[in-house]
Amino acid sequence: MNMLSRRGFLAASAAAFGMAHMPRIAFAQGVVPISLAAAKRTLDIDGRAATVFGLAGPGGQGLVLDPGQRFRVDLTNDLDVGTIIHWHGQIAPNAQDGVPDLPMPLLAPGETRSYDFEARPGTHWMHSHVPIQEMRLLAAPLIVRSQDDLAADRQDIVMFLHDFSFKSPEEVLAEIGAGHGVGHGAGHGTGAQPDQGAPIGGMGATQGMDHGAMGHGAMGGVPMGNMPGMGGMMGMGGQTGGMAMDLNDHDWDAYLANDRTLSDPEVVQVERGGRVRLRVINAAAATVFWIDTGLAQARLVAVDGHPVQPLSGARFGLAMGQRLDIEIDLPNEGGAWPILALREGARERTGLILATQGAEVRRLDALAESEAPAFDTDLAQEARLIARDALPDRPVDRRQMLMLGGTMQPYVWTINGAVWGRHQPITARSGERVVLSFHNMSMMAHPMHLHGHVFQVVGLNGRAVAGAMRDTVHVPPMSMVDIALDAGETARWMLHCHHMPHLASGMMTEFAVDASA
Repeated sequence: MNMLSRRGFLAASAAAFGMAHMPRIAFAQGVVPISLAAAKRTLDIDGRAATVFGLAGPGGQGLVLDPGQRFRVDLTNDLDVGTIIHWHGQIAPNAQDGVPDLPMPLLAPGETRSYDFEARPGTHWMHSHVPIQEMRLLAAPLIVRSQDDLAADRQDIVMFLHDFSFKSPEEVLAEIGAGHGVGHGAGHGTGAQPDQGAPIGGMGATQGMDHGAMGHGAMGGVPMGNMPGMGGMMGMGGQTGGMAMDLNDHDWDAYLANDRTLSDPEVVQVERGGRVRLRVINAAAATVFWIDTGLAQARLVAVDGHPVQPLSGARFGLAMGQRLDIEIDLPNEGGAWPILALREGARERTGLILATQGAEVRRLDALAESEAPAFDTDLAQEARLIARDALPDRPVDRRQMLMLGGTMQPYVWTINGAVWGRHQPITARSGERVVLSFHNMSMMAHPMHLHGHVFQVVGLNGRAVAGAMRDTVHVPPMSMVDIALDAGETARWMLHCHHMPHLASGMMTEFAVDASA
């Protein structure tokens, strides 16, 4: 692929994400499937060409579906390596879920595979379930509009977030494992010691990952004793002591919003006094972001594609794999309003700018004056989220604890003390009400994602809540989060951390659903 000119790059970027700024996109409602291609593309990142992967639909990167439209897609692999795509946030039949060899193999180069299932409304996304490919930006928005979306007098805007390295994913993973991922002080993970002889199984050889490269490591730390209000497990028996919480595995070369940095951000034209629905998707491999709306009045109205009772504020956080829908009411005068994504525990930031026609748009530095705080260490944001459409009340049939652990030296991350390939499945029967308790005894947070199900957050550090409906929940260090769900299709469903280096080093198990008696 040839390098785009600056003008060509701007035009391509506008096409790629332009669908997000239109009132609606009407794709074929009949039997004709939508064509989607996994392919290479070239970005201009701070004046330097970068060849990455992407998912190209009819309107550019990503898909937008109308209310009631089925997810009827023909996916073609135009890459020179095998791949497979997971429809994150959708509940597809297990055979279409998009996990290597569970049950379908990777799509070979040049192969096309068809998908057909009922689409769930909301802000979702799609990505390769091969970690090194997701790290090469093989991901895109997947927006399913509701009737309310079409009727509302507001402008839809997508902000799709990535972290990016000019190095290969294999090099990045090797650096992280060897302790060269960041240039800060050291903190050490704790928790159950893994069975370090375990292969990564289905996430291994077919995906070209060199797990043997994961060696000794150290990462940037934030002293826990300096964090007021640390809830839950923080004070139990003085376990944390002087230990540090590890935030960032790697200092990436760039942080992207809609494929661009703040040196040349996307400027979205808006109306004076207009209302915006900002759909934020954290597609980063290993970066948690705070979304800062600045002077623009904002309300959080949905998480992971599911409505919550509106929560006013100007700063909301989201971990990898999570989504936020934020409504913004713009002032009646003209102007420009930056919407920034701040890297937790660091000064780096990215974002886009909302601007009325003719407004002056000032350049923003990619480094803030001060570091953003760690995200939701005391689960304060999660505790404020209340589902608008909660699970129906019913007795719990099964409860299971999942211990999240691992070490920085060596760099291995585990569920119930085991890596993928040596794991014991979490089991349930179809139709059962199940409560899973994620108990994080490590010094890193873990965004835990369950395939094939929607769950409700029902407990935070031992306190019952009627929390948000989600598919990915952030579990801070030394904390516990309980989720409730109704076990679905009889199948093997993946349950894993959405931090790609953690997933690559083994932090995955399966939620095995058997047929009901």
